[in-house]
Amino acid sequence: MKNVRYKNQNIAVLGAGLSGSAAALLLRSEGAQVTVLDSAEEKNLLKSTLNNLRAQGVHVICGAAADDDSSAYDMAILSPGIDPASPLVRNFLSRGIEIISELELGWRFCEIPVIAVTGTNGKTTTTELLAQMLNACGQRTIACGNIGKPLSEVAREKQPFDVLTVEVSSFQLEAVRTFHPAISLWLNFAPDHLDRYRSVNDYRTAKLRIFENQTDTDVAVVNAIEKFPAIRPRQITFSAYSTQADFQLSDGAIVYQNQAVLRLSDTKLRGLHNIENLMATLAAGMARGLSFPQMAPALRDYEPRPHRCEFVREVDGVDYVNDSKATNLDAVEKALRAQTKPVVLIAGGKDKGFTFEPLRSLVKEKVRSTILIGEMAQSISRSWSGAVKCEMATSLADAVERAHGGARPGEVVLFSPGTSSFDMFKSYADRGDQFRALVQALPAAASRRDAGAALPQTH
Repeated sequence: MKNVRYKNQNIAVLGAGLSGSAAALLLRSEGAQVTVLDSAEEKNLLKSTLNNLRAQGVHVICGAAADDDSSAYDMAILSPGIDPASPLVRNFLSRGIEIISELELGWRFCEIPVIAVTGTNGKTTTTELLAQMLNACGQRTIACGNIGKPLSEVAREKQPFDVLTVEVSSFQLEAVRTFHPAISLWLNFAPDHLDRYRSVNDYRTAKLRIFENQTDTDVAVVNAIEKFPAIRPRQITFSAYSTQADFQLSDGAIVYQNQAVLRLSDTKLRGLHNIENLMATLAAGMARGLSFPQMAPALRDYEPRPHRCEFVREVDGVDYVNDSKATNLDAVEKALRAQTKPVVLIAGGKDKGFTFEPLRSLVKEKVRSTILIGEMAQSISRSWSGAVKCEMATSLADAVERAHGGARPGEVVLFSPGTSSFDMFKSYADRGDQFRALVQALPAAASRRDAGAALPQTH
């Protein structure tokens, strides 16, 4: 269904966020009649986005009127942030209107190969690693999709790329039809998003759709410890934990067929999870015809993004680490395993429908005390009762203050929430930015003495 054209079709876009807006503008540029529907009240949506849509001739319906809209449409585009179980979507499903994802729409306008990256954790780092490496090697690309620009926006702009490097989430894959990456990357899988999916299996099934339209001429870069149903693409495997993989870890280096191809001490990334991200990137580059000597310099130069085990500062012998991107248990596990010092852990946030019980033994091993925030604070405390000291904080500022007062020299204060931020913050980035600012504002012991501060300080 490549080169499908939508001129004069009447199309609904469900969701007025970044992806929905990109889909609406792409369809409008193709001559479609477009209506954007969003269940949120207009005052709660970004005014500049709505103004831009209307200026381009897009009709916008918000609030209850969106959920109840009975207009006839040829098809609908689903933004990844809109739950398929919501009244807005159910209205369209009940009328038998075809629904595709924004990712699928963008794909239908792509005339060049796509590399698609999925996984519960590490997607963004790997997508950026790949894009930086490919560009450095002369293969023009952009990191897009679930990060940066939505695929529909990239398709509308028609820039001269050689390949697109697309981060894809389970939400985006739910409503694909023909989406067909030349190279797919499956980094890892762990339970997540159980506030959206009925079961872990439903979540996994959505992610597995990344392979659905691949053929035996395509490539799948997959984690060797994962078990997959039969898939058609040629597989390249990697693992930092197994010796049964094409890319393995040995003597401080990533090796391919017993040859060292990248020394870890030469890179700026730490932790076994990031080693696997590097392995997957090398495998994808190899599938694109690049040599290891070509790829290595860009991987050595890559600087990790904020909010991913980001060292913030050291105060009175205590390291403060911002891992706000940890929005599920697997990410917290990886962050904890990467620590070599006793941990004071700040965790908690939105209730996404899972328990923190699976981390209990690791927390008992690695963590001296925990400070809990958000909707899940009481639930986490129950899960870890008897394994570690737990205290409740009323806010992130309160949690940082408590950590500052309780952490000992030689320890690390790790902010790794383990769930999403939307109960208290706009996003994980907003949450991480606030943590960083709070830590940067902490006074060191010397400055407290210089100021003559005999009493504990609050901020």
